[in-house]
Amino acid sequence: MTDIARRGLMLVLSSPSGAGKSTLSRLLLEAEAGSVVMSVSTTTRAPRPGEVDGQDYNFVDTADFEQMVEDDALLEHARVFDNYYGTPAAPVEAALKAGKDILFDIDWQGTQQLAQKAGDDLVRIFILPPTKEELERRLRSRGQDSEEVVAKRMSKADQEISHWAEYDYVIVNDDLDQSLRRIRAILEAERLKRERQVGLVSFVRGLMNESFN
Repeated sequence: MTDIARRGLMLVLSSPSGAGKSTLSRLLLEAEAGSVVMSVSTTTRAPRPGEVDGQDYNFVDTADFEQMVEDDALLEHARVFDNYYGTPAAPVEAALKAGKDILFDIDWQGTQQLAQKAGDDLVRIFILPPTKEELERRLRSRGQDSEEVVAKRMSKADQEISHWAEYDYVIVNDDLDQSLRRIRAILEAERLKRERQVGLVSFVRGLMNESFN
């Protein structure tokens, strides 16, 4: 198979809490192991049970986070539910140059900031729940949040959903397998865009210089 060098892309999945973006992110990473890597965000929130520092998140205190903002070391950052989240710039650029695709599980605020710096590297997908009732059911079934937090997330859902039109693609997640197939189809099409195939110029030049018998 002809291998043409390409620049990686930044794939954003956003949704209201409970719509399934974290599950879809995990499934995509499993399906695209070796070609898609997860962006490891930096956060000031406390680790949840089972989370590993440097793997799930980079956990820092507020002072360290504010220093990263001051040093312009983050591609995006936002405050979500009383905690700060941000994306370090250096590892993202290194992965893109190596032809790796980077997956971002971030909200609309982070996506807006990312769009200002990422340019053509960015591909945005918004995940919608099929109904509000199903969204609430999924939040409760996770068993991670108190009733107060569930209510807070549901009250914020409309605000989050209102930003759907800022995204390149929108998927209604009423079936995980189908949603994953659609995300992978989007990813494959975006990889094939001419501007991402940075090795095309030299390939075509070589093709045109070949002798013809």
